[in-house]
Amino acid sequence: MPTPHNQAQRGQIADTVLMPGDPLRARMIADTYLDGAVPFNQTRGMLGYTGNYKGRKVSVMGSGMGMPSIGIYSYELFTEYDVQNIIRVGSAGAYAPQLKLFDVLLASAAWSESSFAYTMSGCSDKLIYPSDTLNKRLVESAKALDIPLHQGIIHSSDVFYRKPWQGENYWMDLRDREGCLAVEMESFALFHNASITGKNAACLLTISDSFTSGGETTAEERQKSFTRMMEIALGIL
Repeated sequence: MPTPHNQAQRGQIADTVLMPGDPLRARMIADTYLDGAVPFNQTRGMLGYTGNYKGRKVSVMGSGMGMPSIGIYSYELFTEYDVQNIIRVGSAGAYAPQLKLFDVLLASAAWSESSFAYTMSGCSDKLIYPSDTLNKRLVESAKALDIPLHQGIIHSSDVFYRKPWQGENYWMDLRDREGCLAVEMESFALFHNASITGKNAACLLTISDSFTSGGETTAEERQKSFTRMMEIALGIL
């Protein structure tokens, strides 16, 4: 039955969901890749669609920005709609110089200073892992598509704007001390929710900007041009 955040009925959402942050990117994925895409949610503007990719049923839904938002949507998908797999497809800022604009990064773990996991379940871990099985399938998909794929730990931050109370180069410390290659804002919560519900989650990120080079992509490019990670994710179906 519908939740306060999702108007879908049971059975309208596939076992596997691709989850960008931007609901307009969810619509773009549905329009570009899915046959017979049917909307299942418009509540709060968080668009969701179910269709077929090469004959396989799959859904795509926006998560919104930040851990509280993806925490709500992913938990409901896992617990109320019996979704088995959620693959976040999003953007990230590079901490590591080897990551260039438009490179694709598969998260091997998410590190965070967030209190999300502790507040929700008492989990005090700072490092939370995705599904090993799902990650292996994504690596195989990237190889089959001949798409270069970086792998490594990411930083899930609770804030987008940060005052320099820890110094201007705080990100270098996170890179060098915690091994974080890039920063985003959602995967720590997604991986935690998958862990406590016994489901699977993974995260593919396209580099949208770089702390090392200062380069950045436009909002339109982030909405429309980050296609290789979608193709990798769809390739596991």
